[in-house]
Amino acid sequence: MKIARYFLVGGVAAGVDFLLFVVLVKGMALGWMLAGVVSFCFATMVNYALSVRHVFISGVRFQRTQEVSLVFLVSGVGLTMNQAVLAVLIESTGWDPLLAKIGATSSVFLWNYSVRRYYIFKSRS
Repeated sequence: MKIARYFLVGGVAAGVDFLLFVVLVKGMALGWMLAGVVSFCFATMVNYALSVRHVFISGVRFQRTQEVSLVFLVSGVGLTMNQAVLAVLIESTGWDPLLAKIGATSSVFLWNYSVRRYYIFKSRS
């Protein structure tokens, strides 16, 4: 049932990501690219904190500092994917940034879960 718990945790993090993106783009008139980076990084911190509390066991495979570094490295790849989807949807197809953000976030979900589940937090056995 880890995928179900991660789906809930990911949903909370995605909500944080989306709401912060809305505030930055619509409320503060920040460009979508910078807003995407800021909101994604903040959501990654929320996701990690909730994941090690409710989904994965921290320290199973790596020391805490290595684990956090790996989570942010994996998230960096996810951020690149997220920004690429945003760029295509906003710049190439003319989607509204908020709608594009929903598509981008959805496209990165399985990447994040898979690498965390099968590599970072995989048990040693």
